[in-house]
Amino acid sequence: MAMTHGHDREVPSQIKRLENYYDQIWLAKNLVGVGGLVVTYAVMGAFAFMFIEKDVEHPMHYVVDDMRGEYVEKIWVVTDQFNVLHKDRWYTDVNKILTEYQMNMSDIIKQGYDGKTSAERWTFPSALMYTLSVFTMIGFGHLVPRTDWGKATTIMYACLGIPLYVLYFMNMGKVLASVFKWVYARLVRCSRQRSKPKRVKVIEKIKSEDIESNSDEEEEIIIVPSNACLWVMLIYLMTGTIMFAEWEQWDYIDACYFCVTSLCKIGMGDYVPGSNSQLGNNQTKLVINFVYLLVGMGIVAMCYNLMKEEVMYKLRMLKADIMTKLQDMGDRWRGN
Repeated sequence: MAMTHGHDREVPSQIKRLENYYDQIWLAKNLVGVGGLVVTYAVMGAFAFMFIEKDVEHPMHYVVDDMRGEYVEKIWVVTDQFNVLHKDRWYTDVNKILTEYQMNMSDIIKQGYDGKTSAERWTFPSALMYTLSVFTMIGFGHLVPRTDWGKATTIMYACLGIPLYVLYFMNMGKVLASVFKWVYARLVRCSRQRSKPKRVKVIEKIKSEDIESNSDEEEEIIIVPSNACLWVMLIYLMTGTIMFAEWEQWDYIDACYFCVTSLCKIGMGDYVPGSNSQLGNNQTKLVINFVYLLVGMGIVAMCYNLMKEEVMYKLRMLKADIMTKLQDMGDRWRGN
């Protein structure tokens, strides 16, 4: 009879582990599906915006071309008029012409002109970063559509993409949290087996509140401390800081500033990878930046889930302690 009773107690535990296993498989499949859908949505959007915007030049592009020819002609007139016999007058007049040209160019640059053609501006990696900034609500602002079709497409793209991103954010957080908890539990157990401490604060054993029975079976609940999540975020930020500082020739404080503002979805737009045309492999860097931000937002979601779980666990423990103390006080009051 004792053996049968022990076997009966093992069955619910095995069923529980099997249910958890299938839950993890379902989350992983769901993440792959949603993640693939997000990447596909971003790629399709990039090609769409390239098709719409690549043949539309900045309105100042032709103005700059005409103005350049105009000022070259002015310099030639001055040179032909004074030649080398009046060097001082030639220098004074040419300096006025160049100063006027400089002021006009400054005004044009303030209107968003960067000297690039639309084909150079709307490359696939650049368009991919634009789609990411739209449906993640970062909004870097370094690349904007010029056409009415591009603006209308952005509105529709955001309306469909933002809910998809929220779904990705939630699923990514759950799956990464489960993976991190599994790894963390294995590390704690290995450490416990080596040092054999008397008390382990991270992994607690509490009675299961979900099983509606009076059994004394205990379920092991893994609670990851907040400082572990903070370390993960810090390491990820340091990786991005070093990577962008070396690639873009930024100061480390500027690279860290970019990583924090991007992952927090502030998106100032004053620092954007690939904006320096003098550096090589800009397009490759934009693709890697796309992956870095997409994965980084998943890590942010993971840390949010783990921290929320820790807070809820501590609140349940606090509630249990308060109820126990109130019950003890009630028993003492009735005893008196």
